Amino acid sequence: MDILKEIYSYLESYRVVLAEVGLLIVGTYISYILAKRYGLRLIESTVNRTQYRWDNKLYNRRVFHALVPLIPAFIAYYGMDLFPSFAKHGKQLVNGYTIIVLIVFTDRLLSALTDIYGEHPISYKRPIKGYIQLVKLFVYIFGGLIAFSFIAGKSPWGFLSGIGALTAVLMLVFRDTILNFVASLLIILNDLVHVGDWIEVPELNVDGDVEEMALHTIKIRNFDKTIVTIPTRKLIDGSFKNWRGMQESGGRRIMRSLFIDQSSVGFLSADDIERLKGIAVLREYIEDKQAELKEYNSRTGGDHDSINSRRLTNLGTFRAYVGGYLRNKEEVRDDMTFLIRQLPPSEHGVPIQVYVFANTIDWAEYEAIQADIFDHLIAVVPEFGLRIFQYPSGADLKALGGQK
Repeated sequence: MDILKEIYSYLESYRVVLAEVGLLIVGTYISYILAKRYGLRLIESTVNRTQYRWDNKLYNRRVFHALVPLIPAFIAYYGMDLFPSFAKHGKQLVNGYTIIVLIVFTDRLLSALTDIYGEHPISYKRPIKGYIQLVKLFVYIFGGLIAFSFIAGKSPWGFLSGIGALTAVLMLVFRDTILNFVASLLIILNDLVHVGDWIEVPELNVDGDVEEMALHTIKIRNFDKTIVTIPTRKLIDGSFKNWRGMQESGGRRIMRSLFIDQSSVGFLSADDIERLKGIAVLREYIEDKQAELKEYNSRTGGDHDSINSRRLTNLGTFRAYVGGYLRNKEEVRDDMTFLIRQLPPSEHGVPIQVYVFANTIDWAEYEAIQADIFDHLIAVVPEFGLRIFQYPSGADLKALGGQK
């Protein structure tokens, strides 16, 4: 019987405790419902009435929602004094819960600040998402330690001081985070990459626009519409091409060669010269060149048809034509590098390289301009007695066999 009395007394004491706990839970729950239903409605109506956009970012990121649980926590903390049987341990739990709520609030606030900052033009040059993620990491680590220390009833300084002994372990665990943080810092300080830049990283099969720069990764949308994420440190470890300079200059380089069959290169006859004078862009060039060659040959005693004399060639005249033709095109910029040059001959012929800049950075427009230029040049080459070099095809070999 004594044992039964002791059990009954034990259960009776805990029944009182459970009743107290239940009463406190009901009170805090009611306060939570009231704060969520009426408090958030008041905040939402206020946000919608203001002319500012930053408060909408805060509301959309549920920053104000994260503060609602603090009201029942406040009531529970001071309500513990009415129930001294579990006030001490209860307050420890409430303190730990409050720290967790503040961690969530800080996380959402930092996300909202990132959104607000992202609406300013400077965010494309100085993205802060990576640094915000680093701050969040520290908030979760140290906030979690403080919350655990409150729940355990220990001093948070004791837990924080123990981190020093775990430095080597933390360095190993967060090695990638540290490396990526340093890489992102170097990228920002040296102004290497912005959001919106077109970059190429051949070794990673990346060729597209930067959409997002975070602490650990950089997200790139390739031109085939695939999305690639690469570790931030990869841009520092290797090499990459950034097309921002081209985009900012407003012109895109055209660098392509025509390969001229060397056997078709020769001197121009008098009839050829008169015929080519009919081309507007060549008339002044030919007249000036004739005067120059005449003066040189008379001075050196060279005859017009002699090997000792200087004479106009079809290849040199063609180069002059290409230069004059391109300078008259509105689609080609004459305030940037402008070269029509002959490269060293090879087994493919004599390369005549066009090295100019189109007046657009739009990909489709650029390709159209480049195609129009070389369509015309390929078509006009025979007018100079020249031939484009290409390997013989089956039709060429068949025609050659028929001639035999």
